[in-house]
Amino acid sequence: MSTGRRAGICRRGICVVAATLVAAGCAADRGAPRARAVSDRSPIAVGGRTRRYFIAAVEVQWNYAPDGKNEITGEPFDEVADTYVKPGPDRIGSTYTKCLYRGYTDATFTHRAPSGAPDDNLGILGPVIRAEVGDRIVVTFHNECGFPASVHPHGVFYEKDSEGAPYNDGTSGEDKADDAVPPGGSHVYRWNVPERAGPGPHDGSSVMWMYHSHTDEVRDTYSGLMGPMVITARGRARPDGSPVDVDHEVFELFSVMNENNSFYVDREIAKLPNPPADPADDDEFNESNLMHSINGYVYGNGPMVTLREGERVRWYVMTLGTEVDLHTPHWHGNTVTAMGMRTDVVQLLPGSMMVADMQPDDPGIWLFHCHVNDHIIAGMLTRYRVIP
Repeated sequence: MSTGRRAGICRRGICVVAATLVAAGCAADRGAPRARAVSDRSPIAVGGRTRRYFIAAVEVQWNYAPDGKNEITGEPFDEVADTYVKPGPDRIGSTYTKCLYRGYTDATFTHRAPSGAPDDNLGILGPVIRAEVGDRIVVTFHNECGFPASVHPHGVFYEKDSEGAPYNDGTSGEDKADDAVPPGGSHVYRWNVPERAGPGPHDGSSVMWMYHSHTDEVRDTYSGLMGPMVITARGRARPDGSPVDVDHEVFELFSVMNENNSFYVDREIAKLPNPPADPADDDEFNESNLMHSINGYVYGNGPMVTLREGERVRWYVMTLGTEVDLHTPHWHGNTVTAMGMRTDVVQLLPGSMMVADMQPDDPGIWLFHCHVNDHIIAGMLTRYRVIP
């Protein structure tokens, strides 16, 4: 397929940016900014733990193809792949400025915390925020990026000063401080975890939610501010919040990252020796900035998930974006159970999250990819390994 033909496939949609929020592990909050007390009407169980996270939005240089080749084929990038990854006088290539959530150990934001994922393979995703039903989550957020940002959670209970989304909601004053944390600013978000935030009658021991910036949601997430959250059923969590009946957790973001709508696109264009005269109307240039990625990697680049035969594996998959972010993650070699059904393909719509359980029985290196044809061609593929 020619580059021109490929360019006509995807540009009708405005594609999603993967965004990554940065969550830190549970830690003491010495020096953390003070927040208003949670009101008595908040549904928090007596005896629940308070789990503290320190998350910063930080600028990074992110390479979608750090290995410099197509790891799926083991060969150099072909003409179609070069549409997205090859830099040139009028092309950005595979490396972009991003704003990502990253976790820290305390409110000084000087020491990075573990990501919360066993393989540390979250890519552009922020650290995993974890809690058990009945807990309270406290996120101290610091914005080191050059635009206002926030932390908006899905699923949990929050009051108006911890929603992280600006709109005409009838509030003012302190209740608006969470909506748009300015560059260099900080805010403390407090969320409770009632029963309705945990697993439902047909779920397993844990469910997936997400968090992301919602100040300018489209550009915030295209710039990279997204992350996963796991809520475990009451009495079924380890001390770190992970489910006791799961041996290995994997987190995957399927996203067509539209770098044309990132906060940083003008900065990237300014670096080009021969930038397009009118980038907004240059279809081929815009197509080159649609990064069809899994956790921020294309064509199998990035770390490979390694599982053991027979272990209990829980996959958490998610997406955001537009109508082009209709994804069908497909596992080769092994099957999963999702929504009570045995399958090897699940379906994602923009803004959706899915939990799939696997007990791998087939050792080897296996393909894991979106089954949408456009997305296969453009590089939305990775691999996972099962060892005996």
